[in-house]
Amino acid sequence: MTLHIQRLQYDKSYKESFEVAHTHAMTLLSALYQIKSKLDPSLTFGAGCRSGVCGSCAVLVNDKETLACVHKVSDDDLIGPLRYHTVLRDLKVDKSKAHQTLDKIHIPQSKSLDSSPDPKRVEKQSECILCDSCYSACPVLAVNPDFLGPFALTKAYRYLGKADNLVSLERVQANGIWDCTLCGECTIACPQGIDPKMDITMLRSQS
Repeated sequence: MTLHIQRLQYDKSYKESFEVAHTHAMTLLSALYQIKSKLDPSLTFGAGCRSGVCGSCAVLVNDKETLACVHKVSDDDLIGPLRYHTVLRDLKVDKSKAHQTLDKIHIPQSKSLDSSPDPKRVEKQSECILCDSCYSACPVLAVNPDFLGPFALTKAYRYLGKADNLVSLERVQANGIWDCTLCGECTIACPQGIDPKMDITMLRSQS
């Protein structure tokens, strides 16, 4: 089976193909480890739990965001790094800029959902693993790199309580809820089944 990987080394971007020994239901992450151990030890990618809960192995497969530990590889898959991130090397990206969007909405990390009058209302949003798949899938960031992005706005909605506003609506206005095109690409990309499009819609309603 052939896998094609978009690589970046020493500021040079290029595509390289690898022949891997395919096994039944092999995940992309297993294939990447096979390439690294047997074909090219310099191949660099993110990995962690191998169980779909840490979010560190998110990549593009055939131009769609997915977790490498979940995706079952197919012949001629094209693998690349997430969009709108600085590529450190090969498939490994720097997520710090994207995650700084959480600081911009000032989510108080010490607060719990108990301060919301209806914790069940935002139970699903708490499953966000910050894999950045929704961020990479968002077309708004192609024209506005200052856009807060889907997962930051989902976090804002999660902590927005009716009785005790932990997040000010003013902080999601500029480069936020009104810049979103509501295309739904973020919702499609989320491996946790979270619906950022609906969260943004709800923030708009409350605004």
